Amino acid sequence: MILPTTKEELQKLNFNKPDIIIISGDTYIDSPFNGSAVIGNYLTKYGYKVAIIAQPDITGNDIARLGEPDLFWAVTAGAMDSLVANYTATGKFRNDDDLTPGGINNKRPDRASMVYTNLIRKHFKNTKPIILGGVEASLRRITHFDLKDNKLRRSVLFDAKADILVYGMGEKTILELANSFKNNLDYKDIKGLCYISNTIKEDYLELPSYETCIASKDEFIKMFDLFYNNQDRGLYQQHDLRFLIHNQQQDTLTQNELDEIADMDFSREVHPYYLKFGDVKAQETIKFSVISHRGCCGECNFCAISVHQGKSVISRSEQSILNEIGKLTTFGDFKGYISDVGGPTGNMYKISCKLNGVVGKCKNKKCLYPQICENLEFSHNLQIELLDKIKQNGKIKKVFVSSGIRHDLIVGDKIYGEQYLQYISENNISGQLKIAPEHISDNVLESMNKPKQDSLIQFMKMFNEINKNLNQYLTCYFMVAHPVCSIGDTKDLLTFIKKHLKFLPEQIQVFTPTPSTHSTLMYYTEKDLLNNDIFVEKDRNARMKQKLTITQNFNKRNFDKHSFVKRENRKHFSGFRTRI
Repeated sequence: MILPTTKEELQKLNFNKPDIIIISGDTYIDSPFNGSAVIGNYLTKYGYKVAIIAQPDITGNDIARLGEPDLFWAVTAGAMDSLVANYTATGKFRNDDDLTPGGINNKRPDRASMVYTNLIRKHFKNTKPIILGGVEASLRRITHFDLKDNKLRRSVLFDAKADILVYGMGEKTILELANSFKNNLDYKDIKGLCYISNTIKEDYLELPSYETCIASKDEFIKMFDLFYNNQDRGLYQQHDLRFLIHNQQQDTLTQNELDEIADMDFSREVHPYYLKFGDVKAQETIKFSVISHRGCCGECNFCAISVHQGKSVISRSEQSILNEIGKLTTFGDFKGYISDVGGPTGNMYKISCKLNGVVGKCKNKKCLYPQICENLEFSHNLQIELLDKIKQNGKIKKVFVSSGIRHDLIVGDKIYGEQYLQYISENNISGQLKIAPEHISDNVLESMNKPKQDSLIQFMKMFNEINKNLNQYLTCYFMVAHPVCSIGDTKDLLTFIKKHLKFLPEQIQVFTPTPSTHSTLMYYTEKDLLNNDIFVEKDRNARMKQKLTITQNFNKRNFDKHSFVKRENRKHFSGFRTRI
């Protein structure tokens, strides 16, 4: 269902007052890819009256157009941290925004969580509780490094002057929170949330204080390690005279719970109120895409997925996915193409652990680095079977696998890896397959927590042999200026690209320090995860020079013969490209 966003819509639904009003930095698409829509529909399913104001005009009283909620405000910056959404790694403002009508980046303020909270308090004195959530809140819930300020900042809960912060994907936590407010119950023991207190919780683990972290990088490293490795218990951190209370993470969703969320009735349309301002580019790729699983056990050091979605991979049932695709085929504008079936990593569907069933649970042990863990159970056969059943639907012309895949998992699956690559090459890609080796120098890959170069070489040989007659190519994501990556490492990457790939690399990204990741910890402290001093390129011009070292060494005209995707098929991939 589409949530109301105007007074007129509230009246049609006989809402005297919404229980909850969601404020979002993205436009409102009623889609499973839109966190606000998921949370709103989930609360609605359990009987709450939910309304939404997307990308409110911060220059007036737009944020007050629905009045005040009966229970609480729910504030999110959107699908990305607002500073990451608004600026490149070298500080250049992004002019385009795929999640804003018309595509112009003029609707999402910097530090959106703080701006929206302040706006609410400006228009409603002593208002109902304000709850922060989404990616920005998750990544900034603890003392963190901020690239724009080039310093540590305290928890966004203090800076935004909100009441509660929900971290992670949030469905179970926000429902428990709504129930507690509705029934006047104490919320302070609910998993997956943070709040501010004048006193500590005696059985919680103390983290070095915000002030201590500012004074000592070693203390900040200690704080981050304790924070990252102890999400299964309660934590607290002093900020001045008060304390951030950080409850343990919410219980991992079961398959049935994930199915329940995915099975909700999404219209998958941009709300008409916002569509009148222009087309939303993201809609081109997400409308007919399907989420098959959540989470990622790769734990790339630069990636925020572990901090927000979690290290555990939870997959939907095959029947739930087939049912959703069946619904999509009934849409009037469906042309027979499913843009993607995947998740944060396309080929982690149904991955599991011999020890406890759910990957990513072990402390001090990683699933894929430096080698694939012997307890990791993964078989690409399950995804082959799923894709094959989707193909059997007579209304489907083609289903794409457009999510990036882990090439090391394919190489490591000695039984079905090559068969999977053969299958998707013949059936589920059209021109290009995306992988993210990120780099080729072993020291840089180790810093990134990425598989070594030999895994990439093995995969490329396998791919090239399978695709030699299919006229299909690899699209590789590479990253430069990551901690330890020097101009020499970048030149080595250039040499590798010329020798082995022989195509114009369109996906060269300058490392962006995002809050609460290991790579950002290394960037700020200039120490690796073993506390050794490392080289970190921080000069903006030098960081951009690493990118230009590669991109300016190719003459595009020499590579036109490697037109990776036929022009008519490029629409299936454009929305997934990394914004640099």
